[in-house]
Amino acid sequence: MDMSRVKEHMEVIGADGVHVGTVDRIEDRRLKLSKTDRGEDGNNARHHYIDIGLIADVEGDRVRLSANSAVAVTFEDDDD
Repeated sequence: MDMSRVKEHMEVIGADGVHVGTVDRIEDRRLKLSKTDRGEDGNNARHHYIDIGLIADVEGDRVRLSANSAVAVTFEDDDD
């Protein structure tokens, strides 16, 4: 996977096509997702991260994961 294809503001979707988040940037071999993308209010929002090993492909302006969305979110880390 050519990680240079992953750009800021790309949509991240699971293998099932369901929205998981939006790329903020790549940090420490993980996708850092935008804070406010997950419906959390601005005061309590936190970044979530997904290991780049879950990336199956970049399709246009979307990053497709190898796991379905419900499974992918169980692999997420968040910042403390």
